[in-house]
Amino acid sequence: MAAPALQQPSYLLANLKADWTNKPLHQRCHELCKIMDDYPAKELHAIFPWLVECVFGSLDGILAGWNLRFLQARSTEYNIAMEFLDPSGPMMKLVYKLQAEEYKYEFPISYLPGPIKSSIHAGVLPDCPLFHNKIQFPMSGLLFLNPFEYYMFNFASSLIAPKNYPPGQHGSCSESAYFVLVDTYLKFFLPTEGNVPPSPFSDTRSTVASPAPRSTNVPYVGYGGHSTSLLKRHITHQSSVNADPAAQEIWRSETLLQVFVEMWLHHYSLEMYQKLQSPQVKLALLQYRLSMSSMLCQPPAPPGSGTLHTYQEPFMPSEEHVLVVRLLVKHLHTFSSSLKPESISSSSPAHSHSSPLEELKRVVVQRFVQQKLYVFLQHSFGHWPLDASFRAVLETWLSYIQPWRYTGDKNNTQTDGQNRTVPDKWASFVQENLLLYTKLFQGFLNRAMRTDLVNAKNALMVFRVAKVFAQPSLSEMIQKGEQLFLEPEHAILQRHNRVFLTPSHGGSFLSARQPMGTDNVFKVKSHVYSLEGQDCQYNLMFGPDQRKNVLKLIQIIAQARQTAKRISDHSAEMAANNSFLSWFSVGSPDHNSTFTGGEMDDMGGEGVKKTHEFLDKALDYLCQIFRLNAGQLSQLIANVASVDNNGASKQLPDCIPSENGLVLTDLGRLQIINGLRRFEIEYQGDPELQPIRSYENAFLVRLLFQISTFINERLGERMEVLCSRQDFLGSVGRHYLSSSSALVEQRRKSPVTRQIRDRPQRARLSLRALASYRTLLTLLLLYMLFALLSFGLFSSTGLILVISFLYELLSNFFHEKLKTH
Repeated sequence: MAAPALQQPSYLLANLKADWTNKPLHQRCHELCKIMDDYPAKELHAIFPWLVECVFGSLDGILAGWNLRFLQARSTEYNIAMEFLDPSGPMMKLVYKLQAEEYKYEFPISYLPGPIKSSIHAGVLPDCPLFHNKIQFPMSGLLFLNPFEYYMFNFASSLIAPKNYPPGQHGSCSESAYFVLVDTYLKFFLPTEGNVPPSPFSDTRSTVASPAPRSTNVPYVGYGGHSTSLLKRHITHQSSVNADPAAQEIWRSETLLQVFVEMWLHHYSLEMYQKLQSPQVKLALLQYRLSMSSMLCQPPAPPGSGTLHTYQEPFMPSEEHVLVVRLLVKHLHTFSSSLKPESISSSSPAHSHSSPLEELKRVVVQRFVQQKLYVFLQHSFGHWPLDASFRAVLETWLSYIQPWRYTGDKNNTQTDGQNRTVPDKWASFVQENLLLYTKLFQGFLNRAMRTDLVNAKNALMVFRVAKVFAQPSLSEMIQKGEQLFLEPEHAILQRHNRVFLTPSHGGSFLSARQPMGTDNVFKVKSHVYSLEGQDCQYNLMFGPDQRKNVLKLIQIIAQARQTAKRISDHSAEMAANNSFLSWFSVGSPDHNSTFTGGEMDDMGGEGVKKTHEFLDKALDYLCQIFRLNAGQLSQLIANVASVDNNGASKQLPDCIPSENGLVLTDLGRLQIINGLRRFEIEYQGDPELQPIRSYENAFLVRLLFQISTFINERLGERMEVLCSRQDFLGSVGRHYLSSSSALVEQRRKSPVTRQIRDRPQRARLSLRALASYRTLLTLLLLYMLFALLSFGLFSSTGLILVISFLYELLSNFFHEKLKTH
């Protein structure tokens, strides 16, 4: 087919824009595929930024694009979008076609994550090689990216861009087109088997062009002097004739991974950002602390020279964001675990013959993800709401600290419901990620002690964490790591010196892998200091302070079990009272129930059963982790039970009296959150004026109120005289005409002011009980019964009044007798 006549780029772009909104998606994709095949890269270069924005939306979130985050599989456009954006689809072929011509595209720095943006504006080059040689000076506020980088930056940015949820579109975010595309890209560019498929437009003349070196007069401090990328290290050590094709293609894997990590994980709060220092400063301080004079690193920088104090970006990830991060973590574990045995046994990468992809598998988790994921999770642990949505963050954390779950080994499956033993080969991973086990566990304890554990979803999270840390040999590995960190520094000097290069100090992501004989103490200390700073105060997970917190959590769990039991008993009692037979009882219902309707719905029988199950197992696992004997546990639970049996659950929360009433203390708030104590919520106003209930007839309530008000105004004084008598008639009058004594007695149990309690109560007639549907149904059944017995209307009414009077009279008589005794 002959090439079409060349048009000006503006004409092609204008024609596409004119027809873009008037055609369905399948027709637009078909025409785009034809244009991509027919037109040369020079013509396609002009439409590429516009096309990317149309697909992923604008960076500011105003333009939604194809709404990939909300596009579900049930939509007719789902398959069309997935085929067009597939790693081997038309869109990626366009990227490779433009990549071969080395075009550059502008990406605003203002849409980068806050820490990266602030470091660039402050003149500090980010440590990630992805940003090196992509900034022009004088500062233009733009990154200059190749087509593949530009495409991936926009794809990753669409996850964190603010967008409105389309009306009428609901579904699981794990089934959205965006989530599936992330999974597809990860499996394609970071394959567990084989190599990355080559680009259909590979340039056989050379590998990917290296960015131009930065000018020497650029006022950048930088995180390191030589941050060569993974690809460049391998290519520079091989001739172009014998270059491994996999080495020429692995740049896409590294680029995709760095873009995802930087755009999704490089977010944290101001206080955490100010605490972080550049790797250069941290490693220099570590060298000074360990007195390892033979380390090859640059001269120590002044303390705080790499710290930025201008970062001002409040950030809170969404649940969808966290789920995508978890997908990334799980795939990287699977990718890393697919390392070939011969590559694992290689003692040195310099003498091994493993492929670049195998070398990437060896270092991908520690070098690319560890630091930023730790800061991301720590920020989420401290800022996420105390509700069940925290489950997404929790599962992301648990996925990272259990890489043995993603080895593909069928022998790792659990049997008989018991936790499997963690293989010994993972001890080094636990030690090199010690803070992600210990520090985040302590953060979770702090959350758990402030969470309502009566809720089954919150109890499930405590159970999940306890079960993971109770895996056999895991606690021993963590303790061993803490022992290595606490080893005195003078003991390290007795060992032979080791060389440890990082990407910021003359190495690359591959050369950073230390030899097999590297001191484990140094690895653990370097991990802790690199994430928490040289002056960090490490709190032992199995130390006395943490043990006190665990015992406190166990008490809270026991109290939550007691509360769940009370709610379950109250629920059963209410269910019995609301049965059909209860409609025949006479008397007013309890308007001031201790438990609200919403709480009763959430704590149904099944929910209480699950809460008990989760909390019981969590107690067992915590005892295994921290080696608590059965006597200690029984004593703690017995103390909680005795306090509950002594009526502590009916006491008011801990308060401080003040002029305006009672003020809650921090302990009182904790008691309310965990359902240990509560205020009795009662209606404190006139009982006749309380809101109309769902079991009352609104018309009758208003009518009977008017009638009773008229009678009380006319006969109020006579009622007072009758109720003041101390004989039998006075007792009957007080029973029917006044409930003030009972009302005052109830109000004394709640934290109301003296003025409300001392308010005088007058005798009066209340007819509101007759407006209840239960009372009306009872009267109707009684009239029907008397009609069957051939009683007339007036005689039936008289009998009903006599029976009711006698019933209330007997009830009042026995009530008075019980009160006197």
